[in-house]
Amino acid sequence: MGNIILLLFCFAAGIVLRSTGRLPQNTSAALNAFIINIGLPAMALGYLNKVEIQPTLVYAALMPWIMFVVGAAILWPLCRIMDFSRHTTGCVILVGALANTSFIGIPMIEAFYGARWMSVGIVVDQLGSFMVLSILGITVARLFADVARPNLKDIAHKIALFPPFIATIAAVLLLPFTYPEWLDTLLIRLAGTVAPIALVSVGFQLRLSDVRGKVRPLALALSYNLVFGPLIILGLYVGLLGASGPVIQVTIFEAAMAPMISAAIVAMDNDLDPPLATLLVGLGVPLSFLTLPFWHQVLAGV
Repeated sequence: MGNIILLLFCFAAGIVLRSTGRLPQNTSAALNAFIINIGLPAMALGYLNKVEIQPTLVYAALMPWIMFVVGAAILWPLCRIMDFSRHTTGCVILVGALANTSFIGIPMIEAFYGARWMSVGIVVDQLGSFMVLSILGITVARLFADVARPNLKDIAHKIALFPPFIATIAAVLLLPFTYPEWLDTLLIRLAGTVAPIALVSVGFQLRLSDVRGKVRPLALALSYNLVFGPLIILGLYVGLLGASGPVIQVTIFEAAMAPMISAAIVAMDNDLDPPLATLLVGLGVPLSFLTLPFWHQVLAGV
C-alpha cells in the first residue's frame, strides 16, 4: 500500500509543481533523460541479477511480446480506419500495447498475490516488457516519428544505442555472477528513483483539458490495454495452451496493468502525441486500480 501511496503522491506533486510554476517548462525533458539514461539501465542491471530462471517462467517472459505484437496488428488498422494522425497512431500502439509491469505491476503483485510471486513480475518486466520496449517499441517510435524514411540501419542503430537495451543485454550476460555489495546497493537505489521521477514527469505534463480532443484514441488504447489485451493472453495461455497455476495467474494479472510509463516517455521523446501519451498514463493508472480487483477475481480459478 505504501508503494501505491508513493506513486500517487509523486503524480500529484508533478501536477502541483507545473500549476505553481516552480519548475521550468523543460523540466520533464530533463527528468525523462535521467530515467532513460540512468534509472532504467540501473533497474535492468539491479533486478534481473536476482531472478532465478525456471522453465515455467517462459510464459511470463513471452507475454509482453505477444501482447505488443497482437496489439500492433489490431490497433494499427483501427487507427487508420479512425483516421488518426501518424503521431497519434504511433502513440496508441507504443503506449497502449505495453503494460506497466514494473512501477505498478510489482507492487500490485505483492498486494494481491504476496511477495513470493514478485519474481514472476520481474521476469515479465525485465525479459519481456523491457526488451519489447527496447526493440519493438523503439522500432515503432522511429517508424512513426518525424524522420526521413527511417530504414533498418537507422532503427537498428537506435536500438543498439538505447541505454536500457544495452543494460538488459549486460544483465543477462552477468546472470552467473554475484555483484559486490556496493554495486548492488548503488543499482537498487538508482532503480528506486525511476518510479517517483517518472510519475512526477507524467504529472508535470498532464493537462486534463487535452481530453476533449483525445477521447477516441484514449478509449481505443485503454480498451486494449486494460481489457482486450489481457483477455487475449488469458484465451491463449489458459484456453488454447491449457496452462494454469500461480505463475500463469500472475503473468495474466501483469498483462492487465495500466499503460507503461517508460513507453509513454519514449513516445514523448519522439514527439508521438505527447499530450495523448501523458493522458494514457494519467488516466490509465487510476482506472487500473478499479479493473485490477476484477481481474484478480477472474484469475482465481486459473
